[in-house]
Amino acid sequence: MELYFFLFFAFVAVASSVAMILQRNPIYCVLLLIMVMISIAGLYLMLDAQFVAIIQIVVYAGAIMVLFLFVIMLLNLSREEGGTFRIQKPTAVILAVLLFLPVAAMVMSYAGGGTAPPAAGSQAGFGEVEQIGTLLFTKYLLPVEIAAVLLLIAIVGAVVLTRKGTVSAGE
Repeated sequence: MELYFFLFFAFVAVASSVAMILQRNPIYCVLLLIMVMISIAGLYLMLDAQFVAIIQIVVYAGAIMVLFLFVIMLLNLSREEGGTFRIQKPTAVILAVLLFLPVAAMVMSYAGGGTAPPAAGSQAGFGEVEQIGTLLFTKYLLPVEIAAVLLLIAIVGAVVLTRKGTVSAGE
């Protein structure tokens, strides 16, 4: 059963990424990239890394893709469509249902009283919040702090670069 879920999520990820590369409309590219991110989150769920899967959906498929859409809309990129497809909406609905059926089946099987089988080669606590928090505040504290300072510098730089007028030191 796991093999079928893996093959499904892998196929959706590869097919969506290939379609994203071949797509000419930037809005559709972003939507296909969201589909790639959701299928990768399904693969993380299969590895029993629930925290990583949720972060994948919330941060990447949610926040970052919304920012991509805002940038595309602000740049006012022209839409290059060859015509409208009458079959596009039904195909989108069928693909969405096919994407979420395996996820629903996995949730139902785990909720039905069965325990999730351990993933092959996974460590105890892999992808759990407690283990990630412990690693971030012990082993990886210095890289996290360096990344935080670099992000702060980037934010200050972006604010300075976007200011309309300049203020001299004497004013």
